[in-house]
Amino acid sequence: MADKQLQLVADWEKDKEQKLARDFQIANQHAEHNQQKLASLEQYKIDYLQQTQQKANLGLNGQNLIQLQSFISKLDKACQQQAVVVQQTLQVAEQRKQLWLAQQRKREAVEMLLEKRRLRAIQLEQRREQALLDELSNNRYVREKRSQSY
Repeated sequence: MADKQLQLVADWEKDKEQKLARDFQIANQHAEHNQQKLASLEQYKIDYLQQTQQKANLGLNGQNLIQLQSFISKLDKACQQQAVVVQQTLQVAEQRKQLWLAQQRKREAVEMLLEKRRLRAIQLEQRREQALLDELSNNRYVREKRSQSY
C-alpha cells in the first residue's frame, strides 16, 4: 500500500516537474522575444540616426531639427524601457529555471526511494526463496539419512 502511495507521489512530482519545465521554457521564450525586440529597437535607432545625419548634411531647419531630436529622445527612452523589460524577463526565466531544477531534485529523490524499496522487496523475495530452497534441501537430506539408517 505504501508503495502505491509513494508511486502516486512520484507521479505527482513528475507532473509538477513537467509543468515547471514548460513554465521555464515559456519564460525563456519571453526573454528571448524581449531581447530581440530590444535589438530591433536599437538597430532602428542606429538606422534613424544615420538617416538623420544624412538629412542634416543636406541642411535642416530649426523646427525639423527639434522634431528629430525629440524623436531620438523617445527612441532612447523606449530602448531603456525595453532593456528593463529584458532584465525582468531574464530574472523571471532564471527563477523558473531554479524552481524547475529544485522540483527535478525532489522527483529524483522520490524515485530513488521507490527504487530502494523495489530492490529491498526483491532482496526479501530472494531470501524467502533461498530459505525455502534451504529448507527443502535440508528435509531431503534428513529423509536420505533416515532411509540410510533403516
